[in-house]
Amino acid sequence: MKLQTYSRRCELPVDADAAFAWHEQPGAIDRLLPPWENMQVERRTGGLHTGAEVVLVNRLGPLRLRWLAEHVAYQPPRLFEDVQRRGPFAHWDHQHRFSSEAGGGASLEDHVEYAVPGGWLGQAVAGGFVRRQLDRMFAYRHETTVADLSLHQRYREKGLMRVAITGCSGLVGSELKSLLTTGGHEVRAITRRRQNEGDIEWDIAAGRIDAEQLEGLDAVVHLAGENIAAGRWNAKQKAKIRDSRIEGTRLLCQTLAGLRHKPKVLVAASATGFYGDRGDEVLTEDSPPGDNFLADVCREWEAQTDVAKQAGIRVVNLRFGMILSPKDGALKKMLLPAKLGGGRLGSGRQYWSWIGLDDAAGAIHHALMTDSLSGPVNAVAPNPMTNSEFTKVLGRVISRPTILPAPAFGL
Repeated sequence: MKLQTYSRRCELPVDADAAFAWHEQPGAIDRLLPPWENMQVERRTGGLHTGAEVVLVNRLGPLRLRWLAEHVAYQPPRLFEDVQRRGPFAHWDHQHRFSSEAGGGASLEDHVEYAVPGGWLGQAVAGGFVRRQLDRMFAYRHETTVADLSLHQRYREKGLMRVAITGCSGLVGSELKSLLTTGGHEVRAITRRRQNEGDIEWDIAAGRIDAEQLEGLDAVVHLAGENIAAGRWNAKQKAKIRDSRIEGTRLLCQTLAGLRHKPKVLVAASATGFYGDRGDEVLTEDSPPGDNFLADVCREWEAQTDVAKQAGIRVVNLRFGMILSPKDGALKKMLLPAKLGGGRLGSGRQYWSWIGLDDAAGAIHHALMTDSLSGPVNAVAPNPMTNSEFTKVLGRVISRPTILPAPAFGL
């Protein structure tokens, strides 16, 4: 078996000890999985220590392909190494090498020895594709590592926080949990069913939450709510969308307000749907609400946090635009039609305010850490796009024509 080698190096904004410690945090592997790969951590044991294992699962339609990796070397803060015991490669040995650099920084080199299945024929057929995928994956990993280390370095004077999150298993909540834990913060999920030690149970329909477990937290992030894209907005679905937000926020905020040791900050999700459909009007946090269903929900949703404000808790209402990630949500739903040549929706003139998933998690992190921030905050990219513009950009990114518009009557 002829082995191929791949290496990629990047400069880090922290010393080797801090860089190695970041990789040891439980959320690091989740942060490093590329969002375009339908891959999740199924099981992990032992951190980075020798003998530790990680099982990754890649979902391809109804199929589940598993990758079992075992850590075989652990030399903090210089190196850790993992090898594939079962998975898609004929051979895979990955060394993560850290070196101290002048000025207090460090460098990270990912060095991989690998072989594709099928020997020389497999290499001839798939070798170039595999190489390009490795380039893409490690470019993403290094960009994420540098960005996260820089972010945590920027707020290091704030110290570590104990944070509870509703909606912790959702698209934004899971990303936020990984971001916070890699910074050393303690994260606890507020959830309907306790699955892990430290989880805090609540039941919105029953009006019940384990208030004692909320005592002494530094912060709460409230993201729970029925997915607005889960189905057509009939009367039943509208009630789910409204009640999950209004009743859940009311229960949480009334409970927080009555605690003996209240959190310093509550970051509560809202949406740019607050403003309704306003065309190309420039909107700021001071703009009045719209007059459609979603605007009414957002206005009432935010109003439920008033009781927390009156109790002395700093409250930030983040009005998110459409949150984009190929992992889930609106973008995932758009990808298949776009790959088949799908074009704009209706006229294509409707404006979309949007934000990437990483920036959405970063906005929450900033709100947690910034004592001067309170009230409504628009969490969106600087420039909104029309649906037509967005569709053209998406087509360019995935190298597909966007020539088949969806008629307005079908939407």
